[in-house]
Amino acid sequence: MKDNYILEMQGITKRYDENTVLEDVNLSVRPGEIHALLGENGAGKSTLMNVLFGMPVIHNTGGFEGQVFLDGEKVDISSPNEAMQKGIGMVHQEFMLLPEFTITENIKLNREITAPNIVSRVFGKNLETLNMPAMASDARKALDAVGMGIDEYIQVAGLPIGYMQFIEIAREIDKTGIKLLVFDEPTAVLTESEADNLIKVMKKIAASGIAIILITHRLDEVIEAADSVTILRDGKLVANCETKDTTTIQLAELMVGRRGESVVSIERRELATDKIALEVRDLHVDMAGEEVKGVDFNVYEGEIFGIGGLAGQGKIGIPNGLMGLYEATGEVSFYGKPIKLGDPKIPLSNGMAMVSEDRKGVGLMLDESIEDNIVFNAMQVKDEYLVKFPLFSLRDSSKIRKQAESMIEELDIRCTGPEQHTGTLSGGNQQKVCIAKALTLQPKFLFVSEPTRGIDIGAKRLVLNTLVRLSREEGITIMMVSSELQELRSIADRIAIVSKGEIVDILPPDAPDVDFGLAMSGIKPDTHREEREEA
Repeated sequence: MKDNYILEMQGITKRYDENTVLEDVNLSVRPGEIHALLGENGAGKSTLMNVLFGMPVIHNTGGFEGQVFLDGEKVDISSPNEAMQKGIGMVHQEFMLLPEFTITENIKLNREITAPNIVSRVFGKNLETLNMPAMASDARKALDAVGMGIDEYIQVAGLPIGYMQFIEIAREIDKTGIKLLVFDEPTAVLTESEADNLIKVMKKIAASGIAIILITHRLDEVIEAADSVTILRDGKLVANCETKDTTTIQLAELMVGRRGESVVSIERRELATDKIALEVRDLHVDMAGEEVKGVDFNVYEGEIFGIGGLAGQGKIGIPNGLMGLYEATGEVSFYGKPIKLGDPKIPLSNGMAMVSEDRKGVGLMLDESIEDNIVFNAMQVKDEYLVKFPLFSLRDSSKIRKQAESMIEELDIRCTGPEQHTGTLSGGNQQKVCIAKALTLQPKFLFVSEPTRGIDIGAKRLVLNTLVRLSREEGITIMMVSSELQELRSIADRIAIVSKGEIVDILPPDAPDVDFGLAMSGIKPDTHREEREEA
C-alpha cells in the first residue's frame, strides 16, 4: 500500500446477476490532484462512484468485489452519509438545491448552526433557534472560496444555472474534513466563460490539498484541468496515465476503442444520395436535458441515419422535436413538402412513425392488450381497423386480430397471444410491440430512439436485423438514435454525433475510432488536425 494516495480502489468488480458491469478496475487519486475519469455511456463510471459512496444499489444487489482504501486504511463504506463523514463529497450534475431556501440555508442544510433559547433550555436542544449570523458567515467563506460575490441571503429560485453549480460546490467545501470531491459532469450546463471559471475554482480547491475526481466527456477540459486520467471502457480499465504524457487524440481513441465483434454483421452498401427524404434546417428543440440548438442535416431515401453522442447532449431531442412531442422551431421538409412542427398528428399523417426511447411512458399502454397497442395509432391517425357507420364507428376486431398475429409472428414477440397485456411482457418483447405499433402505420420514414435499451443480446440482434430488413427490403428510411455507438456502427450508413445540442460531425461507420471520440467530446473536425498528424 502506497501512503501517498488519498484514495485507492483496487480490483473493483461488480455484477448484476450474470451481467458484469465492472471488472477488476483500479483507481488511485493523490491528495490535491485533479483526476479525470473518462468513458462512454455505460463504461462503468457511475457504478464505480456508486461503490465509492456506498450506494444502496450496490449493497442491495450483492455488494462488490475488491477493496477501497482512504488515507491508506481499508474502509467499507455502507452509505452516502458514511462517505460524507469520511470526507468524501459530490457535486452532482443534477442540482440538489432547494429553490425556496436562501443560499445560506442550502449551503448549511442538515448542518445548521443553532443557539440555545429559553424554551430549549427547558425542553431540549431540538428546540434551539437557528443561528443565522453564524450560518451566513460560514456560507460567505464558502462562496468566497469559489469566487462568488453574490449575497448569501438571496433565495436560490430564479438564479442562473451557473450560479447554482457554484453554490453546490460551496456547500461541499463548507463541510468539515472534506478530503475528496467528485465532480459529475460539472460543466455540462455551463456557458464557456462559466466553465473556465469552474476550472479555475477546481484548481484552487486542489491547491488547498483536497483531491478531485472529475467525471467529464470534454477532453479539452481534461487536458487543461486534470493531472492524471483513468479511462474505462465496457466496465474494464483501459488506461491510467498522466495528463502531461497524453493528448486529446490519444484519449479519444482510448475512450472509444474497438469493441470486438458487432452485435449484427451486414454488408456495407453504396449510399444513394440522389433523393432526399428528410431535410432539416436550424432545428431547435426545447426538451429538458436534451436541448437541440440549431442543427442542419439531410437524410437520404432508404438509408439508416444514425444519431449518437453522450447522454444529455441533445441526440434524443432531435426525433422528439421532429415528431412534435416537444416545442421546436426550424424548417423541415419531407420529400420536398414542408412539415409544420409542434403537432404529432402532422408527421404521423404524412408517413412518419416513431419508436420512443420511453417505451413505458410514451410508447405503450401497459394495461392494454398487445393487439390494442399495435393498432392504436393507426386507428387514431388513419381511421383504420374500424367498421364505420353513418353516425359512429366500431372496432374491426377480426382485422385487428389478424394484424396483431401477423406482427407477433414477424417480430417473434414472445407472448401467450394478442390478448396478453403489454405490461406483463419482458422489456425486449415490449420493444418489439413498439416497433409493431409503428410499422402498422405503414410509414415511409421511421424514427427509432434507443431501440435496444434494457433488452438482452438476443432481442438486440432481432431488433437491429429488423431495422436493416425494413431499410433494405422494404425501402423504409430510418433515423436511429442510440447511446450504443457500436450498434450504430453496425447498421447505420452515416452517423451524426451530437454534443452540446449541435451536430459536431457526420461520419461513415468505418471512420477511425479517434474521429468518433473527438466528436463525442465536442471537438469539431480539423480542430486538432496538426495534433492528429503528429500523433
